[in-house]
Amino acid sequence: MANFHRNNVENVVLGHHRSKSTSVAGGHFRLWHSLSTTSFRRLVFNAVSCGASSRYAERSDTSSERHYHQPKQQHRHKTKPNNAKSEKLSDLLNLAEVEADAETKKKEDKLEELKSLVKELHKEDEEEKEEESMTRRREAASKVRLLAKEDLEVRGTLAMLGAIPPLAAMLDESKNDVDSLVASLYALLNLGIGNDANKAAIVKVGSVEKMLKLIESPDGLDSSVSEAIVANFLGLSALDSNKPIIGSSASISFLVRTLQSLDDKSSPQAKQDALRALYNLSIYPANVAFVLETTLVLFLVNSIGDMEVTERALAILSNLVSTREGRKAISAVQDSIPILVDVLNWTDSPECQEKASYILMVMAHRSYGDKQAMIEAGIASSLLELSLLGTTLAQKRASRILEILRVDKGKQISGSYGLGAAVSAPISGSSSAKPDDGGRECFDEEEDMMSEEKKAVKQLVQQSLQNNMRKIVKRANLPHDIVPSDHFKSLTSSSTSKSLPF
Repeated sequence: MANFHRNNVENVVLGHHRSKSTSVAGGHFRLWHSLSTTSFRRLVFNAVSCGASSRYAERSDTSSERHYHQPKQQHRHKTKPNNAKSEKLSDLLNLAEVEADAETKKKEDKLEELKSLVKELHKEDEEEKEEESMTRRREAASKVRLLAKEDLEVRGTLAMLGAIPPLAAMLDESKNDVDSLVASLYALLNLGIGNDANKAAIVKVGSVEKMLKLIESPDGLDSSVSEAIVANFLGLSALDSNKPIIGSSASISFLVRTLQSLDDKSSPQAKQDALRALYNLSIYPANVAFVLETTLVLFLVNSIGDMEVTERALAILSNLVSTREGRKAISAVQDSIPILVDVLNWTDSPECQEKASYILMVMAHRSYGDKQAMIEAGIASSLLELSLLGTTLAQKRASRILEILRVDKGKQISGSYGLGAAVSAPISGSSSAKPDDGGRECFDEEEDMMSEEKKAVKQLVQQSLQNNMRKIVKRANLPHDIVPSDHFKSLTSSSTSKSLPF
């Protein structure tokens, strides 16, 4: 339509311009004149109509463009949920960033607080009165004690900021202030919990020597300070590198004195801490000599039976028995072997049975005199019962002790009756020579004594089995007339030592 409009207008214009040249384009001139008024109006109307059609076409194009853009708008509407998710993710990231900034700010504030706290521990102003300075430092030490009690990270941070040296210095500068001593001691204790580097640093600044000076004070030592020092020795002795340093000092004798001086009014925790500290120190072999210089072994053996300390006491004795001097010290205590043998019957305390069987096993393996004392104390029945009813570890140790005692019993028999000499002596004369009457009588006498010894061993085994059966039946709440029965006696009468679970 637009082309039609342009062509018609062009014809009109061209006809109008070419009307001036009559000589060249006469035909066109005639066409111009041949058009009537009605035809001209129609031509103009068509031209105008074409223009309107063009405008209509533009409107159509515009509407089509609208229809074309409508799917895009719908697509945009469809992408709105994705945009919402992106906005939500952005909000979460911003929130995480804000929280991270807040956490960083919190840590910075915490660090500044710890720095100021460590600064309060130092003695800075010389013009400040001694009493005011000590009060300030005591309060700072109490804060360190509370902060380091639960937070492992705070312990490391305070140590890096230099809190350990001023706390150790307070042990020298506040000898007459019990509260300050207790605050500094427990602050050092909490700083060393679960942190080996702090334990080593506390010993390195001379804290052990300062604590021993407090112990040796002529004015005496308050019980709360004594308990705090014991707790520090326990914590510091857990580190292997600290064991020789603490053991070579006077700390072991102090711990033994503290353990022996504790009465019913004392804290049960102090007694347990002292025992555990001594156990840690006795692990190091070089410290055994320092332990034996005290009366600890006597105290430990005599304490067996007190269920609060028996297990710890047996644990320390288990460390001491590994050395020759330790075994001698244990054997030297009166009735030590019967006391240890009696522990084997404590069925309600398997841990004590295991430790006591270990001590007896080592002593039976190393000392002939201790074996005799064990046999006299009636260890056979206890070992047989333990080998049947004890824990796996206790059963193994009981079987080992029984084997040691059996081998030693065989050596005694061969040594008493000269069997070794008879077997190893060379045979004189020819093989066809007959022994004289004296030799035959001697041989018959030895055979009779051997049979009697076998009978004695056999009888011992039978008695042990019967005693064990009585105990088992008693624990099973069976009628007492079951044991001993004739059937059981007939079974045990045919038993030999080879049938025992060695």
